[in-house]
Amino acid sequence: MRTRMLALTSAACGAALLGAAALPASATAPGSGAVPGQEPGAAEVDAAGTDATGATAAELLAEVRGCARISEGAYRTDGGSPKATVPVCDTTDAVFWKADMDIDCDGRRTKVCNRKTDPYFLPETAFQSSRGEPLDSAVLPHVVVPGPGKVWDYRKSGLTGGSVVAVVYRDRVRYGVIGDTGPTGIIGEASYAMAKALGIDPDPSTGGAGSGVTYIAFKNSRVSPIESRERARSRGAELARQFVGR
Repeated sequence: MRTRMLALTSAACGAALLGAAALPASATAPGSGAVPGQEPGAAEVDAAGTDATGATAAELLAEVRGCARISEGAYRTDGGSPKATVPVCDTTDAVFWKADMDIDCDGRRTKVCNRKTDPYFLPETAFQSSRGEPLDSAVLPHVVVPGPGKVWDYRKSGLTGGSVVAVVYRDRVRYGVIGDTGPTGIIGEASYAMAKALGIDPDPSTGGAGSGVTYIAFKNSRVSPIESRERARSRGAELARQFVGR
């Protein structure tokens, strides 16, 4: 877990934020012929950024139009937000929330995630790899959940480190895992790699998305090892199809 300041949205305004986690990375080398934002190894992603083996963004969003609130109140999206406006909602098979996306770059030191690129960088994550090391935010698509608190305790919803998450942004769907925990009163954060895969600016200082991000965390869905992107993707696609009824 960490406390950090993040520059968010196109205005790049600073906001105090507690967060923690190792982050994703699916940068694709120029000239590789891959789809921009495509995850390494995820060959079944079409030109629109949709995983052809899973549910579409429209199908998933149709299933989360209403909200059966499970949280005791709501979360703020940033430390400086004046109001708490984001509830966590319950379904039979998943919980979800609709928020912004702040960029988390904690965990293993890499070229894109270190103290020079992120002044609030911490070399640790709440959950560790199968080798007992911090997660790698530059390669692992993952989501940060609020630490257990009076608003909501993710553990009581059948979630833990390695639980599968589908993240929807515009017409894109990407799958990852819960990789870290953050502040107990703030929600809406994912790793460098998850942002990159969704076509969101992953810069830990100035990147992120101000709104329009939907996080769907599937209950009792933990994959092992936690760092396996392919297992998260294949399991996520399967769970997403079931979630939308196909």
